[in-house]
Amino acid sequence: METIHHDLVIVGGGPGGYVAAIRAAQLGLNTACVERFDVLGGTCLRVGCIPSKALLESSERYHDTVRNLDEHGITVGGVTLDLSTLMKRKEKIVKGLTGGIAQLFKKNGVARYVGTASLVPATPAVEDGCPCQVRVAGQDGTQTTLTARSIIIATGSRPAALRGIEFDGDRIGTSTEALSWSEVPGELVIIGAGIIGLELGSVWNRLGSKVTILEYLPRILPGMDSDIADKAWKVFRRQGLKFRLETRVESVVRVQDRCEIRVAGQEEPIMADRVLVATGRVPETTGLGLDECGVDRDSRGFILVNQDYLTSVDGVYAIGDVIGGLMLAHKASEEAVACVERMAGHDASVNYAVIPGICYTDPEVASVGRTEDELMAAGVGFKKGTYLFRANGRAQSIARTDGEVKILASTEGDRILGVHILGAHAGELIAEAAIAMEAGMTVTALAASCHAHPTLSEILKEAALAACGKPLHA
Repeated sequence: METIHHDLVIVGGGPGGYVAAIRAAQLGLNTACVERFDVLGGTCLRVGCIPSKALLESSERYHDTVRNLDEHGITVGGVTLDLSTLMKRKEKIVKGLTGGIAQLFKKNGVARYVGTASLVPATPAVEDGCPCQVRVAGQDGTQTTLTARSIIIATGSRPAALRGIEFDGDRIGTSTEALSWSEVPGELVIIGAGIIGLELGSVWNRLGSKVTILEYLPRILPGMDSDIADKAWKVFRRQGLKFRLETRVESVVRVQDRCEIRVAGQEEPIMADRVLVATGRVPETTGLGLDECGVDRDSRGFILVNQDYLTSVDGVYAIGDVIGGLMLAHKASEEAVACVERMAGHDASVNYAVIPGICYTDPEVASVGRTEDELMAAGVGFKKGTYLFRANGRAQSIARTDGEVKILASTEGDRILGVHILGAHAGELIAEAAIAMEAGMTVTALAASCHAHPTLSEILKEAALAACGKPLHA
């Protein structure tokens, strides 16, 4: 078995792992990254964020062509869907981006290992180094041992399973399968009304599926502002998505080419052509050898770390989904940079209070900071300003008038506490709010900032003016 030494070994090549590898190499560390798949980018790039956004864009264009061009004076006929070509476009985007990361590794001198990694206690024990080694089982059956001063675990997460559901990787599956179906399901049932369920539900609804979303909670988009989520729910229902809230799924089984879904309190099962289980994600630590090396985890399996992202074992760090918190690609990337820079003696940190979250439906839903629900529960005094998209000239001109911006600010100090957006391009608009909060800008300062006309960004300004009690166009 070959043994190779590096300054830093990173396990996982997703948004946390590959960013950590690039930044560490830029800081002069001899860096290696172990990834079990042939391509880099992790779940986000391979079977998550990027392919889902590609499908969302294609499905929205198809839907607009079929249904929404008449009001613009454009008449089309004979529109057909070529699902195979749509999927090939998605795959081309993924291939290009994963190849780009591989080139960045070469450019920065990051050593890349393809195989399954596990941590093992170093034998013999090492001085001035990590007490663990990384053993890599290559796809070709080779075994390689990597030693290093430091190890970063960035293995991400995997879809959570539900008791009573028999996955078959085809008719009953996760988002991975739902990104590559070869035909549009006639009837699709989605379990879970979070971001993944709503995004993929929107894709297949636009392409012609009859979509029903089952959710255990009495609301959609758990974790986001409940008022904004409720308004989004009403819009999605108008688009044809069907919801059954406060519904507990007891079992899902395949019956020939159909799926049988049984829910609590209902004798007759729900039948569908396919079932997508989108009930959240859990940390991916299978086979990592954490227990053997003494790496502590919490009751849900997330790795415990301190402010430096150091685990209970000296020299072993962890970042991204595997440590919990917001399970978002950009959060993992920020932690990657902070972890490596702190490791190198630099001052770096992540401001967890201003990490935006986005649901890329139409309209989009975006959020940063605290929700109105959280502020009320904590007894924090706040003032609120809202402004509707339909009152904005740019929203009218692009025919995207559903939604609103809500800004929450402290009654003392005028600080922006949270911004929540339902509307077109909310994912882009939320960046302004995040930067304003990161910079410590007051809501008064935001309201006083000149915004170009006509733009959707004016809706943020108007909401800020409303929070200050000085509305102009409301």
